[in-house]
Amino acid sequence: MTTDQLLHWLGYPAACLTTFAFIPQAWLTLRTRNVSGISALTYAAFTLGVVLWLAYGWHERDWALIAANTITLPLAASILWTKLREDARARRSHRERRPH
Repeated sequence: MTTDQLLHWLGYPAACLTTFAFIPQAWLTLRTRNVSGISALTYAAFTLGVVLWLAYGWHERDWALIAANTITLPLAASILWTKLREDARARRSHRERRPH
């Protein structure tokens, strides 16, 4: 096996580890809707990065990148959406509690 082939096959366990490591945190965040420790800007950048990695994977026909980012994208986008929604809800609630 050449070095290039070995490096190509290393992508599969790397993709599995990073994707599956993300799933429990995503599940917890979506289940509890506790987004107090999450930065919307960071998650927006992360989600965009996942989209770009997915596009790159399609271009390169790299199935490890395609599979990992196809799984990660809806999870990251869901967390971002939850963060934006919960922050908007908190701002509305704060405005409603302020004396006029």
